[in-house]
Amino acid sequence: MKLIQLRLLKTLLGNGMNVSRAAGQHYVVQSAVSRQLGLLEEELGMPLFERKGKRLVEPTPVCRALVKQIDTIEQALENIRAVADEYRMETSGEIRIATTHTQAKYFLPEVLMEFRQRYPSVSIHLLQGAPSQLVGMLHEGKADIAICTEEIGKAPGLTSERCYDWSHGLILPDGHPLAGGELTLERIARHPILTYVFGFAGRSKVQSTFEQAGLQLDVSFAATDTDVILSYVRLGFGAGIIAKMAYSHIHDDDLVLRDLSHLLPTSTTRVAWAKNKYLKQYVSDLVQLLLEHGESEDGYA
Repeated sequence: MKLIQLRLLKTLLGNGMNVSRAAGQHYVVQSAVSRQLGLLEEELGMPLFERKGKRLVEPTPVCRALVKQIDTIEQALENIRAVADEYRMETSGEIRIATTHTQAKYFLPEVLMEFRQRYPSVSIHLLQGAPSQLVGMLHEGKADIAICTEEIGKAPGLTSERCYDWSHGLILPDGHPLAGGELTLERIARHPILTYVFGFAGRSKVQSTFEQAGLQLDVSFAATDTDVILSYVRLGFGAGIIAKMAYSHIHDDDLVLRDLSHLLPTSTTRVAWAKNKYLKQYVSDLVQLLLEHGESEDGYA
């Protein structure tokens, strides 16, 4: 059994059993793909695909089970290379960090500045996306670690650590009816609200809190970016529910920030990586820096 045979098998499934595309991705001819898969089937003593003539129709159950093991093998190979790098005492390379816009702009700068001072020869690649996409980046090996609030704490196949807790705040133009007086869910529900799209910055917690109170939140505008929400609050679109720690980094004087920690549940930002992934020393050091800086961010909860 050869590694190339297993990789061809995985590529073939990833391309919908199109032998031509799989061959092209490995820079071999179609006949080479068919021959290697035939040899693998012969060694295993069972077919890997249901066939209709020469056409591959669908993978057999054993084929699907094999592909899952191939992911483990490829991760093990990456781990072996990482271990070798450690023994060469490498302090150069790259680190791929999957995160959201909010974390990249408001939490990571100070952390990465300190990391850069320790490892000036390590290049940093920030990969941004929705939390669900960040989970996919970890599973697919496109990112070394991921930092976000939703998804990664409950996603299977990942190890995660708590960075810090934070709460939401209500951001308002001066003179807005909610700028004064006691804040309640009932009062907030009477006004148009700007906040995050689902999957970002605790939006699902905000929504469920109002629903559990029997209230309908009037979300007239949703975005993934805190700065965008602030811009439209200034235009008079309504009151904004945002991550309070994001606004604490901005310190704008033209808007009013009111604390919502007594009304909405606290959210937790976590750092995660694939369970079977070997972390290079500089990656482990970055994780530790994230946890240390997270302790200071807890004040925003």
